[in-house]
Amino acid sequence: MDATAATPFSTLIRTASHEQHTEAETSSFMGDLLGGRLGVDAYTRYTEQLWFVYRALEEGARELSTDPVAGPFIRPELMRTAELERDLAHLRGADWRAGLEPLPATAAYAARVAECARSWPAGYVAHHYTRYLGDLSGGQIIRDRAERAWGFARKGDGVRFYVFEQIPNPASFKRDYRELLDRLDADDLEKQRVVDECKRAFALNTAVFQELGEVFPLSA
Repeated sequence: MDATAATPFSTLIRTASHEQHTEAETSSFMGDLLGGRLGVDAYTRYTEQLWFVYRALEEGARELSTDPVAGPFIRPELMRTAELERDLAHLRGADWRAGLEPLPATAAYAARVAECARSWPAGYVAHHYTRYLGDLSGGQIIRDRAERAWGFARKGDGVRFYVFEQIPNPASFKRDYRELLDRLDADDLEKQRVVDECKRAFALNTAVFQELGEVFPLSA
């Protein structure tokens, strides 16, 4: 890390994880979903998987709100679980919890998030960063495609997960978030571990996409 000491940590973590980020974004499942080649059932199953991950993230957030490392990142305006549950009620009906099960990759992903929340706040930050900044960026593309493909009301039920009503200026929010990353209370060795955990987070996400792709293969 010494050679990159002058590089802002927010830049370092973004560039170091670029390959894994790209792999996640370009998964066949996500390409098929955004390309309109899969039905709303695939979108629903994807939303179900998100619920398990964000439940782990946000249960962890409650415990870490006063932590000196992770606490500054815990922002109520980011919380997504309530919005996911509203979307799932729209997609699956009032009894949406009935029969809801994570895919094996999702269970592993949520378990890792929970483990970091319990025992490694800086590692939790890596997962927080990969999820929420992605939601504020590429997540908006998913919302737009979902509205067009399946007729959801603009920013309405079915896509509320992607709507951050308490963040009127996402660009400004993301700049502030990156400044928090630059001030992360960690030494260089710990920052390298956070970068590695960020890569792991993207790999866990990619594994979820791979399993979803197996559930929803394109017909010949």
